[in-house]
Amino acid sequence: MTNLANAFGSKFMEQKDSLRIRSFKFGGHTFKVKVPLTIETEAMFERAKVVDEDKAEKYYQDMAKEFLDNRAKYENDPEVKYLENDVLIKDRSIRETTRNKVLTENRLVEAFKMLVPENKDFDMNTITYADIEELFPFSVQLELLDYINSTISPNYTATKGK
Repeated sequence: MTNLANAFGSKFMEQKDSLRIRSFKFGGHTFKVKVPLTIETEAMFERAKVVDEDKAEKYYQDMAKEFLDNRAKYENDPEVKYLENDVLIKDRSIRETTRNKVLTENRLVEAFKMLVPENKDFDMNTITYADIEELFPFSVQLELLDYINSTISPNYTATKGK
């Protein structure tokens, strides 16, 4: 125990993790979230910003397929530009879009890992984006992400209740 933890006693140490649990209601269900320590938050941010290049390439191939397979059809379209290793649609890079998709999935997985499962035997560190996608539509995923973020880090308005 640290000096500060010693100040609160052994009973505190037994229950300190429960102090980090907060909850929110969504869709008729109460979700519990474990508020991460600073070091855990930093590790989450580091994991979330790593782009799986193979996954991004797979997404790119899927998203760019129509334009790559039918280049002659789009060659004269002013909204479609072909670069050496990318396709731009209205000046938006498909490659960049797929990388952002991977980063968004990473953020969602990291946030969902903070949820406390009701089944105590389940390890949230084992979840993948495919697990989340199978259970929740994308719009619901984003709403849950907002709820998780506001639960672990409430803004001034929520704290003051105004």
